[in-house]
Amino acid sequence: MIEAHEFAVTPWAKSPQAQPDTRQLLVEGGDARLALDPITGKNRYGCPPCPDPAMADFASSTGSVISERGFAAADALRARLFAADPRGPAADVYAQELQRVRERLIALCGLEALGAVDIVFAASGTDLHLLISELVGDTPAAPLTCIDVEPEETGSGVPAALAGKHFGGHAPLGAPVVQGALIGAAAPGFVAVRCRAADGSLRPTAEIELELDTVADQAIRAGGRVMLAVSDVSKTGLISPSLKTVMAFKRRFGAAAEVVIDACQFRLTPESLRAYLAQGFMVAVTGSKFLTGPSFSSALFVPPAAAERLRDRLVSPGLRAYSARAEWPRGWVAAAALPDAVNPGLLLRWEAALAELEAFQALPRADLDAFAARFAKAVREHIAAEPMFEFLEVRPLDRAAIGGGAGWDLIPTIFPFLLRHAPGGEGGYLSLAATQDVYRGLCADPFPPQADAIRGRLGQPVMCGERGGRPISALRLCNSARLMVEAVEGGEAGAKAVIARALAVLDRTALAARRLSQGGRV
Repeated sequence: MIEAHEFAVTPWAKSPQAQPDTRQLLVEGGDARLALDPITGKNRYGCPPCPDPAMADFASSTGSVISERGFAAADALRARLFAADPRGPAADVYAQELQRVRERLIALCGLEALGAVDIVFAASGTDLHLLISELVGDTPAAPLTCIDVEPEETGSGVPAALAGKHFGGHAPLGAPVVQGALIGAAAPGFVAVRCRAADGSLRPTAEIELELDTVADQAIRAGGRVMLAVSDVSKTGLISPSLKTVMAFKRRFGAAAEVVIDACQFRLTPESLRAYLAQGFMVAVTGSKFLTGPSFSSALFVPPAAAERLRDRLVSPGLRAYSARAEWPRGWVAAAALPDAVNPGLLLRWEAALAELEAFQALPRADLDAFAARFAKAVREHIAAEPMFEFLEVRPLDRAAIGGGAGWDLIPTIFPFLLRHAPGGEGGYLSLAATQDVYRGLCADPFPPQADAIRGRLGQPVMCGERGGRPISALRLCNSARLMVEAVEGGEAGAKAVIARALAVLDRTALAARRLSQGGRV
């Protein structure tokens, strides 16, 4: 078998005269989802590797086009790294830069008072789930069962990753891998628990709690352990399962149950993040959703008690395709089994995300809270008034069970909605294929051309059940750190401009859906 680090040598590393530009590096060190389509120049999320200031981007639950601020930060770091060494950063420089990113994240999130919070980096949230599954570990003496609530609302590759399998055919450090094959010698069990019924409505909390308890009780009685992955928040804006359920689950099963918070949307205030860590829960985040950094940058916050349990754990050699030594905290045994590889793309993507986080955290909390509430009210009212739309059911955001703070993260920033057929037409809802047509058409100039038409992006359609015998999917309009910074820094005019763009994107979405429906598209 050829090891990952043998694939990790890129053409510019062999030839210093052919140094990469920032756009090239931003799409390296990930997997096939980052590859650019040769015709559109965009990745699988519909994003180019350079800013597009004219785009009205409300797609942060999927991924955002990099901002001018983020691109400038990434470009400055690339220039500094390659000025120091035309061959690019060596392993020791890579380690130093990632440690700088760790320290900056700790400071910006106000985590110093919690003690030694460790951070593990990975290319994507899915990669991070694979690392977590390996780290918590499946052993013959105590087999692990991973439980995920509504995996469709986290990521398509997450079930495979939690089950210890390669979830694609290409890994971040350049190695080809076999999709579906085991990473190590054994695979954890995987159980999906649904938070939505077959029609997309929410299941009762008590029903979900009973199912979780049954799965965990069976696994633990058989001599195993369980790991519960909790979404805060999911693709449609859910905390799932409820945190009251999570805390009761942890009390019942104690040390036999590990809890990891999938906060890869990173729609959390520092107070809520600290509250999770204070409970001893690991928290997974990315810089590419709410923060609007470029796609493929993730981090796992590990509180001191969890680090004490996990830092001496071994991991399978198969992780060499996914993770480099410098991406783990100093002193962790897992790092010793990993290559001294360098992933400049990951580093530049985090640099861009940090620029967005720094701008966001510099603003008065009261102003951010106020705009989040104003944005939510305007968007809700607009969606409710449009006959082509129907809200997808969600629950109010509630972190009281962990002592989370009050602020903008208790106000929805993801607004999921279904597309209906035009009144008097087919009836029911547009199909997944038709919804995808609407989604893709938003980011193109309209045809025929229209004066003052807006190009926009929404979150990709999310499958959420069936109605009338047909699959249904929800589009999502999202608020983000970047939009909130623009609104608050711009005062009243800035806030009005952001909201006006959001409503204009909704209007264009409704128009496209109406045309498809009236044209007979189902």
